[in-house]
Amino acid sequence: MKKNIVPQENSFPEFFDSKASREEADPSAPLAVRMRPQTLDEIQGQEHLLAEGKLLRRTIQSDRWTSMIFYGPPGSGKTTLARVISRTTQARFVPLNAVSAAVADLRRVIEEARKLKRLGKKTILFIDEIHRFNKAQQDVLMPDVESGQVILIGATTHNPSFSINGPLLSRSTVFELRPLAEEDLMNVLKRALEDPERGLGKVKVEAAEEALEHLARSASGDARRALNALEVGAMTTQPDEKGVIHFDRKAAEESAQKRIVYYDNGEDYHYDTASAFIKSMRGSDPDAAVYWLAKMIYAGEDMRFIIRRILILASEDIGNADPQALILASAGLQAVEFVGLPEARIILSQLVIYMALAPKSNAAYTAISSALEDVKNEKVEEVPTPLRDRSYPGAKKLGRGEGYQYPHTHPNEAIHQQYRLSTQRYYHPTQKGFEKTLFERLRQREKETADSPEKE
Repeated sequence: MKKNIVPQENSFPEFFDSKASREEADPSAPLAVRMRPQTLDEIQGQEHLLAEGKLLRRTIQSDRWTSMIFYGPPGSGKTTLARVISRTTQARFVPLNAVSAAVADLRRVIEEARKLKRLGKKTILFIDEIHRFNKAQQDVLMPDVESGQVILIGATTHNPSFSINGPLLSRSTVFELRPLAEEDLMNVLKRALEDPERGLGKVKVEAAEEALEHLARSASGDARRALNALEVGAMTTQPDEKGVIHFDRKAAEESAQKRIVYYDNGEDYHYDTASAFIKSMRGSDPDAAVYWLAKMIYAGEDMRFIIRRILILASEDIGNADPQALILASAGLQAVEFVGLPEARIILSQLVIYMALAPKSNAAYTAISSALEDVKNEKVEEVPTPLRDRSYPGAKKLGRGEGYQYPHTHPNEAIHQQYRLSTQRYYHPTQKGFEKTLFERLRQREKETADSPEKE
């Protein structure tokens, strides 16, 4: 008879706490690794999750776990939180990385977790970059996450709504981490300069405040990037005759290099930025619209994606209040493709400013939306006999087109003629810009047709 084998401590991958301790004690490890926070109180930022009384802090302090997903941009502290959890929990903590882990690794961890569960010990499975697991790999986790055999903590830079299977997501609490504020990054940098054990405290570095401010600003909320820039800048700057390294603004600019804008093409940040861009133009704020345009250009966004958004807005949000908007946007498409970057940025800026300041009307958008709803949900109307095509042989015998009145034979083309059975109105012009003229034309047409006699 087979005996139940109790899993040994070394049968799992290394815990974060033991591995992290070696890394942080290694003077050759990158500064960002050595300075990883070891406790909740050392973590900068994320007050919306970790302030006293907040759910995630209560969960860590009470060691009462449910499955959860940490979602946020690079350098916001997802792996740091996992390391803190590994140090504080009484559960067994097993880290895997979705880049290198296979289904066999998941099955092995889950089988060990089941054995431990029978002995009354919980297992927390931390999967970094969980979005890299395909559907089949995520499905392997489902039965044991649902039954509580294993507690899942996943970390991802991708929106879980799109990258995590629905059933797995519904059984997890999503915690969204935000980019660190500049003030938080300043605290991180200063702590690294002062810490003699893990940081640069034993090195004589005099960092100018403006130099640290530049690093904090250039890091775009990424603590890892800020620390890497500080380390490369300080450790490659020649000390003076007293052995002091002067880390000034120039050194900071060189070490930071080009500012990185986190912009995940085709995903959350990409569409959030595009949304802000469109809404700024719709809201008639040219400065905000140009800023979001600049962010997209800087991040390498496809110009055709940008011009498509402008073309749509020219009809959806401006419409007939300024018919020139669509014409200019169409001309802009041709101009941008012909000129290319970097000069095309000027053309895009001109278009964006025009769109932002153009009078706005969504009457064309609401007209077609309402009409489509009626076609979809109401009784489909037949074409009135006078409007039917009579150009083919036999149409006359069928009465097609009988009773049609040709507008050009009437004064002002005003005819009281029924073009559809229903009298439902779809187009409601505003009195903004050119659409005010259309409003007057429509009102005049209604008056003239009301006064005109119907054809007998």
